[in-house]
Amino acid sequence: MRLTVVGCSGSYPGPDSPASCYLLEHDGRRIVLDLGNGAIGALQRYADVYDIDAVVLSHLHADHCLDLTAYYVMRKYRPEGHAPSIPVLGPTGTACRMARAYDLPDEPGMTGEFDFLDHVAETEVGPFRITTAPANHPVEAYSIKVEAGGRSLVFSGDTGPTDALVGLARDVDLALFEASFLSRYENLPPDLHLTATQAAQHAMRAGVQRLVLTHLVPWTPQDETREEASSVYDGDLQLAAPGLTLEV
Repeated sequence: MRLTVVGCSGSYPGPDSPASCYLLEHDGRRIVLDLGNGAIGALQRYADVYDIDAVVLSHLHADHCLDLTAYYVMRKYRPEGHAPSIPVLGPTGTACRMARAYDLPDEPGMTGEFDFLDHVAETEVGPFRITTAPANHPVEAYSIKVEAGGRSLVFSGDTGPTDALVGLARDVDLALFEASFLSRYENLPPDLHLTATQAAQHAMRAGVQRLVLTHLVPWTPQDETREEASSVYDGDLQLAAPGLTLEV
């Protein structure tokens, strides 16, 4: 299974990165985790957008879902004709949320382009087994585990501290955990995001093999994010960056 970081900027696109988007590939099949602001443009560097098997949304904040509106346009109006519908897995109400974002009526909304499915405990898309756990965030949100080819990855999505993330990530090969905050700040409101220390602590408790820190908010110094996490996590640690490609 191959991971490509399309966008890793937290909360809003940064000068060097779109918001949240991650491409996973295995055995000729492809899924995308999140499609935040600016991501659909960058995604075209790494994959044919008409060759994506499914989009999986962690939650419905704009920096994680808004470019589904652009993807709708690309699939509906391409010169060669309407592209076939593909699954979009997301929280309750995703279809209505995306219709409103593009000023469409709820019916039909984007249902001609996407087959909207609510998250369940486990789903299969081609060779990918997708398992979710509730995240600790102000809106309905999920952490997402993807398994394929005997390898495993967990994407935290946006979350405050939670044992559910530790359980979902137990012994996975790669943890893609958000690290929006630094411990030296007063990070309010609570239960919104992880500090770099908390991300590292969750990874240590889960016993993950590799940790990639993501959702890197542009105003947060990345050298401090790395330093803070590395003081806790003693495994293979990296910071996400657009275009970073890893064999899981």
